[in-house]
Amino acid sequence: MTGAVSHFNSRAVQVIIGVDTHKDQHVAVTIGGRGIRLGERHVPVATSGYEELERWSCDLGQIHAFGIEGTGSYGAGLARFLTDRSHAVIEINRPDRSVRYRKGKSDPTDAEMAARSVLAGIADAIPKSGEGEVEMIRMLKSAKNSAVMARTQAVNQMKALVVTAPAELRERLDGLATGALAERCRNFRPGRLDSPKAAAKYTLRSLACRYRQLS
Repeated sequence: MTGAVSHFNSRAVQVIIGVDTHKDQHVAVTIGGRGIRLGERHVPVATSGYEELERWSCDLGQIHAFGIEGTGSYGAGLARFLTDRSHAVIEINRPDRSVRYRKGKSDPTDAEMAARSVLAGIADAIPKSGEGEVEMIRMLKSAKNSAVMARTQAVNQMKALVVTAPAELRERLDGLATGALAERCRNFRPGRLDSPKAAAKYTLRSLACRYRQLS
Protein backbone atom coordinates (compact mmCIF):
# COMPACT_ATOMS: atom_id res chain seq x y z
CA MET A 1 0.00 0.00 0.00
CA THR A 2 2.87 2.34 0.78
CA GLY A 3 4.29 1.98 -2.70
CA ALA A 4 0.88 2.43 -4.31
CA VAL A 5 0.38 5.70 -2.50
CA SER A 6 3.91 7.02 -3.00
CA HIS A 7 4.09 6.72 -6.79
CA PHE A 8 1.74 8.21 -9.38
CA ASN A 9 0.98 7.09 -12.89
CA SER A 10 1.91 10.23 -14.83
CA ARG A 11 -0.30 9.17 -17.77
CA ALA A 12 -3.50 9.41 -15.71
CA VAL A 13 -5.10 12.45 -14.13
CA GLN A 14 -4.98 11.32 -10.51
CA VAL A 15 -6.04 13.27 -7.48
CA ILE A 16 -5.57 13.07 -3.73
CA ILE A 17 -8.22 14.40 -1.39
CA GLY A 18 -7.25 15.62 2.06
CA VAL A 19 -10.02 15.92 4.63
CA ASP A 20 -10.06 17.88 7.87
CA THR A 21 -12.84 16.34 9.95
CA HIS A 22 -15.17 17.90 12.50
CA LYS A 23 -18.36 17.02 14.34
CA ASP A 24 -20.83 18.64 11.94
CA GLN A 25 -18.85 19.45 8.80
CA HIS A 26 -15.85 18.07 6.93
CA VAL A 27 -13.54 20.22 4.81
CA ALA A 28 -11.85 18.65 1.80
CA VAL A 29 -9.10 19.93 -0.48
CA THR A 30 -8.02 18.14 -3.65
CA ILE A 31 -4.56 18.26 -5.23
CA GLY A 32 -3.27 16.75 -8.44
CA GLY A 33 -0.32 14.44 -8.92
CA ARG A 34 2.04 17.38 -9.31
CA GLY A 35 0.81 19.03 -6.14
CA ILE A 36 -1.43 21.60 -7.82
CA ARG A 37 -4.40 22.61 -5.67
CA LEU A 38 -7.56 21.79 -7.61
CA GLY A 39 -10.42 22.69 -5.30
CA GLU A 40 -12.04 22.89 -1.89
CA ARG A 41 -15.33 21.47 -0.62
CA HIS A 42 -17.32 21.64 2.62
CA VAL A 43 -19.76 18.77 3.23
CA PRO A 44 -22.09 17.86 6.10
CA VAL A 45 -21.30 14.88 8.33
CA ALA A 46 -23.96 12.57 6.91
CA THR A 47 -24.27 9.92 4.23
CA SER A 48 -25.46 12.58 1.78
CA GLY A 49 -22.34 14.61 2.53
CA TYR A 50 -20.08 11.59 2.02
CA GLU A 51 -21.75 10.89 -1.34
CA GLU A 52 -21.36 14.54 -2.33
CA LEU A 53 -17.66 14.43 -1.49
CA GLU A 54 -17.17 11.25 -3.52
CA ARG A 55 -18.97 12.67 -6.57
CA TRP A 56 -17.02 15.93 -6.40
CA SER A 57 -13.73 14.05 -6.10
CA CYS A 58 -14.54 11.81 -9.07
CA ASP A 59 -15.35 14.85 -11.20
CA LEU A 60 -11.84 16.23 -10.60
CA GLY A 61 -9.99 13.12 -11.75
CA GLN A 62 -9.11 9.54 -10.97
CA ILE A 63 -9.08 9.17 -7.19
CA HIS A 64 -5.71 7.99 -5.94
CA ALA A 65 -6.43 8.18 -2.20
CA PHE A 66 -8.21 10.06 0.56
CA GLY A 67 -6.07 11.37 3.42
CA ILE A 68 -8.34 11.78 6.43
CA GLU A 69 -7.64 13.24 9.86
CA GLY A 70 -9.39 11.72 12.87
CA THR A 71 -10.31 8.33 11.42
CA GLY A 72 -10.82 7.09 14.98
CA SER A 73 -13.18 9.92 15.92
CA TYR A 74 -14.96 12.51 13.74
CA GLY A 75 -13.67 10.95 10.54
CA ALA A 76 -14.65 7.36 11.37
CA GLY A 77 -17.94 7.42 9.45
CA LEU A 78 -16.39 8.93 6.34
CA ALA A 79 -13.46 6.51 6.42
CA ARG A 80 -15.83 3.50 6.62
CA PHE A 81 -18.01 4.88 3.81
CA LEU A 82 -15.08 5.41 1.46
CA THR A 83 -13.47 2.09 2.31
CA ASP A 84 -16.75 0.33 1.55
CA ARG A 85 -16.71 2.10 -1.84
CA SER A 86 -13.24 0.57 -2.50
CA HIS A 87 -11.32 3.84 -2.17
CA ALA A 88 -7.85 3.95 -0.63
CA VAL A 89 -8.06 5.71 2.74
CA ILE A 90 -4.95 6.91 4.57
CA GLU A 91 -4.93 7.95 8.22
CA ILE A 92 -3.44 11.41 8.77
CA ASN A 93 -1.94 12.67 12.03
CA ARG A 94 -2.70 16.19 13.18
CA PRO A 95 -0.38 18.76 11.55
CA ASP A 96 2.91 19.53 13.24
CA ARG A 97 2.66 22.50 15.59
CA SER A 98 5.54 24.30 13.90
CA VAL A 99 3.73 24.12 10.57
CA ARG A 100 0.54 25.43 12.12
CA TYR A 101 2.52 28.25 13.68
CA ARG A 102 3.94 29.29 10.31
CA LYS A 103 0.77 28.90 8.26
CA GLY A 104 -1.88 29.52 10.88
CA LYS A 105 -4.83 27.31 11.80
CA SER A 106 -7.51 26.89 9.17
CA ASP A 107 -9.56 23.90 8.12
CA PRO A 108 -8.74 24.18 4.39
CA THR A 109 -5.04 24.47 5.22
CA ASP A 110 -5.19 21.36 7.38
CA ALA A 111 -7.07 19.49 4.65
CA GLU A 112 -4.50 20.52 2.04
CA MET A 113 -1.63 19.48 4.31
CA ALA A 114 -3.33 16.09 4.75
CA ALA A 115 -3.43 15.63 0.98
CA ARG A 116 0.20 16.70 0.58
CA SER A 117 1.37 14.31 3.28
CA VAL A 118 -0.14 11.46 1.24
CA LEU A 119 1.45 12.78 -1.96
CA ALA A 120 4.85 12.96 -0.26
CA GLY A 121 4.52 9.46 1.18
CA ILE A 122 4.77 10.79 4.73
CA ALA A 123 1.39 9.32 5.63
CA ASP A 124 0.75 5.69 4.72
CA ALA A 125 -1.13 4.21 7.70
CA ILE A 126 -4.33 2.32 7.00
CA PRO A 127 -7.07 3.25 9.51
CA LYS A 128 -8.74 0.62 11.64
CA SER A 129 -11.87 -0.72 10.01
CA GLY A 130 -14.21 0.09 12.91
CA GLU A 131 -16.06 -3.16 12.24
CA GLY A 132 -16.29 -6.62 13.77
CA GLU A 133 -15.47 -8.00 17.20
CA VAL A 134 -12.55 -5.66 17.89
CA GLU A 135 -14.75 -2.60 17.55
CA MET A 136 -17.48 -4.24 19.67
CA ILE A 137 -14.98 -4.95 22.43
CA ARG A 138 -13.59 -1.41 22.22
CA MET A 139 -17.04 0.10 22.78
CA LEU A 140 -17.88 -2.21 25.67
CA LYS A 141 -14.49 -1.66 27.27
CA SER A 142 -14.87 2.11 27.10
CA ALA A 143 -18.10 1.85 29.11
CA LYS A 144 -16.44 -0.46 31.62
CA ASN A 145 -13.42 1.82 32.03
CA SER A 146 -15.59 4.86 32.74
CA ALA A 147 -17.61 2.85 35.29
CA VAL A 148 -14.43 1.76 37.07
CA MET A 149 -13.24 5.36 37.24
CA ALA A 150 -16.58 6.57 38.58
CA ARG A 151 -16.65 3.77 41.17
CA THR A 152 -13.17 4.74 42.38
CA GLN A 153 -14.31 8.33 42.68
CA ALA A 154 -17.34 7.28 44.73
CA VAL A 155 -15.12 5.28 47.12
CA ASN A 156 -12.72 8.18 47.54
CA GLN A 157 -15.61 10.52 48.31
CA MET A 158 -16.99 8.13 50.92
CA LYS A 159 -13.65 7.81 52.66
CA ALA A 160 -13.08 11.56 52.60
CA LEU A 161 -16.53 12.15 54.06
CA VAL A 162 -15.90 9.66 56.86
CA VAL A 163 -12.89 11.73 57.92
CA THR A 164 -15.00 14.86 58.38
CA ALA A 165 -18.20 13.18 59.63
CA PRO A 166 -19.53 13.76 63.16
CA ALA A 167 -17.51 11.81 65.73
CA GLU A 168 -20.19 9.18 66.48
CA LEU A 169 -20.57 8.32 62.80
CA ARG A 170 -16.85 8.44 62.09
CA GLU A 171 -16.08 5.97 64.88
CA ARG A 172 -18.56 3.46 63.43
CA LEU A 173 -17.04 3.63 59.95
CA ASP A 174 -13.36 4.34 60.44
CA GLY A 175 -11.07 1.46 59.47
CA LEU A 176 -13.65 -0.53 57.49
CA ALA A 177 -12.56 -2.14 54.24
CA THR A 178 -14.09 -0.69 51.10
CA GLY A 179 -16.72 -3.39 50.63
CA ALA A 180 -17.78 -3.34 54.26
CA LEU A 181 -17.88 0.48 54.29
CA ALA A 182 -20.07 0.60 51.21
CA GLU A 183 -22.44 -2.07 52.58
CA ARG A 184 -22.83 -0.36 55.95
CA CYS A 185 -23.40 3.05 54.37
CA ARG A 186 -25.92 1.61 51.93
CA ASN A 187 -28.06 0.45 54.85
CA PHE A 188 -28.24 3.88 56.49
CA ARG A 189 -31.68 5.40 57.07
CA PRO A 190 -30.92 9.08 57.48
CA GLY A 191 -34.50 10.25 58.01
CA ARG A 192 -35.09 14.03 57.99
CA LEU A 193 -32.14 16.13 56.90
CA ASP A 194 -32.12 18.28 60.00
CA SER A 195 -28.53 17.80 61.23
CA PRO A 196 -24.97 17.37 59.93
CA LYS A 197 -25.12 13.72 60.99
CA ALA A 198 -28.27 13.09 58.93
CA ALA A 199 -26.77 14.89 55.94
CA ALA A 200 -23.59 12.82 56.23
CA LYS A 201 -25.55 9.56 56.40
CA TYR A 202 -27.69 10.58 53.43
CA THR A 203 -24.61 11.45 51.34
CA LEU A 204 -22.77 8.28 52.33
CA ARG A 205 -25.78 6.16 51.47
CA SER A 206 -26.07 7.84 48.07
CA LEU A 207 -22.40 7.22 47.32
CA ALA A 208 -22.60 3.62 48.53
CA CYS A 209 -25.57 2.92 46.26
CA ARG A 210 -23.67 4.45 43.35
CA TYR A 211 -20.66 2.28 44.18
CA ARG A 212 -22.75 -0.87 44.21
CA GLN A 213 -24.50 -0.02 40.93
CA LEU A 214 -21.19 0.68 39.20
CA SER A 215 -19.72 -2.54 40.55
